[in-house]
Amino acid sequence: MAEPTNTPMPTAPPTPRSTSPALPATRPTSTASSTLSPPKPISTSASLPVPVPGGPLGTKPIVLHIGDPVKYNPETYTEFTTQFEVVRPSTDERQRPAFIQALREKRWGDFSAIFRPFWGTGGEMGHWDAELISLLPDSVRVFASAGTGFDWADTQLLGERGVVYCNGGLAAAEAVSDFAMAMIISTFRVLPYCIVSSSAGPTTFHECHTTATAQSHNLRGHVLGLVGLGNIGQQIALKCSIAFGMDVAYYDVERKPEPLETKLHVRYCESLEALVRESDCVVLCTPAGAGRIINEKSLAWFKPGARFVNVARGSLVDEQALAEALEQHRLSNIALDVHFNEPNVHPRLLAFAGNRAMLTCHNAGGTVETHIGFEELAMRNIMAVLASGQAITPVNMQWLKSQVVT
Repeated sequence: MAEPTNTPMPTAPPTPRSTSPALPATRPTSTASSTLSPPKPISTSASLPVPVPGGPLGTKPIVLHIGDPVKYNPETYTEFTTQFEVVRPSTDERQRPAFIQALREKRWGDFSAIFRPFWGTGGEMGHWDAELISLLPDSVRVFASAGTGFDWADTQLLGERGVVYCNGGLAAAEAVSDFAMAMIISTFRVLPYCIVSSSAGPTTFHECHTTATAQSHNLRGHVLGLVGLGNIGQQIALKCSIAFGMDVAYYDVERKPEPLETKLHVRYCESLEALVRESDCVVLCTPAGAGRIINEKSLAWFKPGARFVNVARGSLVDEQALAEALEQHRLSNIALDVHFNEPNVHPRLLAFAGNRAMLTCHNAGGTVETHIGFEELAMRNIMAVLASGQAITPVNMQWLKSQVVT
């Protein structure tokens, strides 16, 4: 089995890793589900305003498949192709000018769904903005894609046209939360310093063995602050509270139900400032769209020597201000999986790599299991919407228009 490609570059921008809302934005996102891990089979659903039909009477609905062929779920794909006629444009046809021309001439007919099962391909046409969305046939009812993030598509405009957008957040939650755990541990146990020192020669090895202890701390009893409590944040909370004995607090514009808070062993903070001020380690696991919420002002709220982890989106962080906080030793350690200008890492942050910063390459969601789930979930979303008007992981229901079906 070939290893899947995780990062969407260069065919699409990098993406956030949560479905939980961040601070208020012009186009806020919605929470897809409170399920802690992707069920198999997936059963969580949200109803559309009206049931959604397929194609013309007597024919199978057409699904426009953008990207590579299905690899991991042949049985589901057999079921999928029994219900739908799947049309997959070539790589050349998916380049933006050619793709626009094909939509204008209705080359693929009145398709009912758009299916993007992988991140590595299927984004060749670029951002799904008004130019592309305005050319979609009125028959389109659902756009189901791999990936948790959806800042590469105008989900509000899709909703206003009656198209429900479904993401792959449920499938990525376990992988991203596991990766986040490694990053949290790295900030408490100065792992970048320990790892680099082991291969730098006997003198450096001995120096690290001697000095790392004074910089290292157990996780137990420390306050973990989660910015966002969507699927990913919930799994991080459960792992940190149960396995590591951390005191987990969270901030989210949408407070979760008390039974869920009890189950996760978390407590709610009324503001981002309140959360940050009491946290020993702040983890960003919320969608893009709210601007740079970690900036010069919010960095001033951090405790002296606090830690910062980002498995969400690079655009949420003012990297210049973050570098300054490290340089001034206001922050002790950081771990970043995502960066503002991917694939480029900020040069002032690179200076701390192998010492006080763990810097990775947008890898958190990149496992075979995640991609198996992306593929399966996208097909299940399309089958659910076109069969019953119900979506499993919708993110734009607040903008979906009720349509009269004749």
